[in-house]
Amino acid sequence: MIILQVNQLSKYFGAELILSNIKLEIQEKDRIALVGRNGAGKSTLLKILAGQMSYDQGEIIKPKHVTIGYLAQDTGLQSDRSIWDEMIDVFAPLRQMEQQLRDLEQQMSAGQGNYDQLLKQYDRLQVEFKERGGYQYEADIRSVLHGLKFSEYDYSTPISTLSGGQRTRLALGKLLLTKPDLLILDEPTNHLDMETLAWLEQYLKNYPGAILIVSHDRYFLDQVVDQVYEISRTTIKKYVGNYTRYLQQRAEQYERELKLYEKQQEEVAKLKDFIQRNIARASTTKRAQSRRKQLEKMNLMEKPLGDEKSASFRFEIERPSGNDVLIADNVAIGYHDETIASNIHFRITRGESIALIGPNGIGKSTLLKTIVKKLPLQQGEFRYGANVQIGYYDQEQADLTSNKRVLDELWDEDRLKTEKEIRTILGNFLFSGDDVLKPVSTLSGGEKARLALAKLMMKKANFLILDEPTNHLDLDSKEVLEQALIEYPGTILFVSHDRYFINRIATKIYELSDHGIIEYLGDYDYYLTKKAELLELGQLPKQESKQNTSSSTKVSYEQEKEAKKLERQRKRKIEEIENEIEQLEKEIANNEEQLCDPAIYHDHEKVREINDTINQLKQKLELLIEQWENLQT
Repeated sequence: MIILQVNQLSKYFGAELILSNIKLEIQEKDRIALVGRNGAGKSTLLKILAGQMSYDQGEIIKPKHVTIGYLAQDTGLQSDRSIWDEMIDVFAPLRQMEQQLRDLEQQMSAGQGNYDQLLKQYDRLQVEFKERGGYQYEADIRSVLHGLKFSEYDYSTPISTLSGGQRTRLALGKLLLTKPDLLILDEPTNHLDMETLAWLEQYLKNYPGAILIVSHDRYFLDQVVDQVYEISRTTIKKYVGNYTRYLQQRAEQYERELKLYEKQQEEVAKLKDFIQRNIARASTTKRAQSRRKQLEKMNLMEKPLGDEKSASFRFEIERPSGNDVLIADNVAIGYHDETIASNIHFRITRGESIALIGPNGIGKSTLLKTIVKKLPLQQGEFRYGANVQIGYYDQEQADLTSNKRVLDELWDEDRLKTEKEIRTILGNFLFSGDDVLKPVSTLSGGEKARLALAKLMMKKANFLILDEPTNHLDLDSKEVLEQALIEYPGTILFVSHDRYFINRIATKIYELSDHGIIEYLGDYDYYLTKKAELLELGQLPKQESKQNTSSSTKVSYEQEKEAKKLERQRKRKIEEIENEIEQLEKEIANNEEQLCDPAIYHDHEKVREINDTINQLKQKLELLIEQWENLQT
């Protein structure tokens, strides 16, 4: 059943066309992602669908009974009520029904009115109350609050005392509890840590209604959606599948369209050449005129546009570092006299790409700032390797000078370069024309992120320390950044909540907790699998423990890694032996078959030769079977 249909919708801001001829169809239980560049019109379309913004042309068709819930970017609850009172307000109609049931019970027990009529009314109301979730709404509230990391809070806490990010999470929770037929979410993953993201993914997978999402979290989109609508150059196009499948289809479609266009252009060129050479000759003019008519009737294709312009850059190094890049020995970090995390031990070697993960507030950014000496060490020491040059990317872009022009912000990094060279670099980061003369303070979050990356690129450092480098970047810029980091010849230590980014970049995971760092040798998916295994085996330290468990855990990993390696070697050897046994058995069977051939069994010399071969093969077979049996134990 179609719950929302958009036909030929267009939207202008002044004279500028933002959306044109938009067609969109949403069926119940659809899971749809809306993607496109920053400024493409995604949030504008969501606001139009939610009824919060007008449109200039077209129509939106929605059945009257269909309910729509909309969560804008970073929209926090503004309320003087407590957490619990705000959440339970969603179920005001159910609570009213509950009160009616209590009133009916009281009337029946007091013998007021017609008992049979009261009982029928009570039964009817009780059935409706149950069907609408009357006996579980409080459990639903607790489940959502627990999933969004509010279980440790006193539910009587006033919402006005919470941070902006916490109020945004509460707004999401309240919307989820309303369970509209169509849930429209604009960047719902902001302010969520990885554990909360995993909970939200599972919740949305089981959501009974339809979902329309704008998100820059590609891992999240891969997990949740099964359709993708792309807005590009004011128009929209539909793809079936998750985000990764959308990327594949878009690339394949462009290649197909380009080949068809090039093939048609070759045909057009041949027709034009034939007409030009033959139109003036009496013997061939009719054929040339026929070709001209054919050309006039031809429906000429437009050249496929391909992707919009993307940033283009790569990170280079001035000189390589030594093999040891950074060693942390019994490090403790924090602010002033407050320790956030201690017992931190690790060793980073040249060429590694390490993701530092952990819950919000555990000290990931603090650790990076301590490494780059923006914060003092509380305990222990960092030992930096030979020739290590650090390039640091701050998620808050605190190093950007707000009163400078964009051009000067970058030019001050290297005054030996010409203005043309600086403008070329800025052009690679999508700053062109008068954009380079803007004050830094007027830039958007995405523009500031690109400028900070441009400054980082110019340093040519061999050790990049990146704090949330994908924040504020659109999907295309993220992909460009990923490719640049994959090709980077130096060492990387980064913090990110972008699990898709971690999977592409990381060769190792450091999980930070209040009792140290645990190392996982692989990407994010490997980390999830390995952590689940270790939890099941009881090999992970408990959160409340403050003892030095990091080193012992790492040792156990190395032991387990070696055991796994030996197990793989054993299985591979078994497989090789089984293949050899199979081959020997075939050879023995072939030789025994030859002995049945009259031309051979009358030749005693040949028979003896074949028997000798069979005996040798059987001896080899016995040895292999013995090896196979030993490997099985």
